[in-house]
Amino acid sequence: MTPEQIVEVQARSTRLHCESEVEAALDSMAASINAELSDKNPLVICIMHGGLITSGKLATRLNFPLQLDYLHATRYRGETIGTDLVWKVFPSEPLNGRAVLLVDDIFDVGTTLKLIVEYCKQQGCASVRTAVLLDKQHDRKEAGIEVDFVGLKVVDQYLFGYGMDYKDYLRNVPGIYAIAEQDM
Repeated sequence: MTPEQIVEVQARSTRLHCESEVEAALDSMAASINAELSDKNPLVICIMHGGLITSGKLATRLNFPLQLDYLHATRYRGETIGTDLVWKVFPSEPLNGRAVLLVDDIFDVGTTLKLIVEYCKQQGCASVRTAVLLDKQHDRKEAGIEVDFVGLKVVDQYLFGYGMDYKDYLRNVPGIYAIAEQDM
């Protein structure tokens, strides 16, 4: 897609949550995380690329010692439909014995997050907690995975902004937007 086409897609989209609503949700998430993990010396792991903005915004709100790391595992690779999980980068910090907080942009079906949680457990984490900015409301969730910290519950539409992309664009948009039907 060209930048001009992306601008057109953005213009046709519908804003679901403005920047101030998302920032308030991040404040609430951080308060819950501060209450539960402040004495755990956690390793906070950003799930790239979607979790980049949420991780950065949350990290500045967490008021306890922590380490930051990232991983990159994807099922989408620039597409709007996911396939098999492909690991691009594993965490660089050892996970054995650590309290881990995984941070991502959205909890949709949960397949990717479930596989990442399983990986962390296989590495011997003391605990694995999950935080997502958005929890998409539908009945297609993967069995056996729940999110510990959620910013906002959202409708079951294709979304972009605050880390979520549309064909590798629009992650940087300061709000949560739904793609118009014609752009699906």
